[in-house]
Amino acid sequence: MLEGFCAKHTDARHWIENWLSDTEAGTWAKPQDIKDRYSSASFLAGNTVIFNVKGNEYRLEVSCAHQTSVVVVKWIGTHPEYD
Repeated sequence: MLEGFCAKHTDARHWIENWLSDTEAGTWAKPQDIKDRYSSASFLAGNTVIFNVKGNEYRLEVSCAHQTSVVVVKWIGTHPEYD
C-alpha cells in the first residue's frame, strides 16, 4: 500500500521511509511514545492513530497493538480524500 502511494505521490516518499524506519526501530508501548516522536499524531478509538504526512498534506491511518508492537497500515491518502 505504501509503495503504491509513494509511486503516485513521490514527494511523500522520504517522509514515509523515515516513518517506516521509526516504526521498525521504535518501541511504541503506549500512545505517549508515538506522541513524543510525532506530536501532531491523533488518536482515535480502537488503537487507531492518524499521522499527518508532509505537514498535513497527506494522512496515514494505522492500527497499533502496543502490547505486541504490531503496527498495521489501514489507509493512506490525501487530506481531502480523508475528509
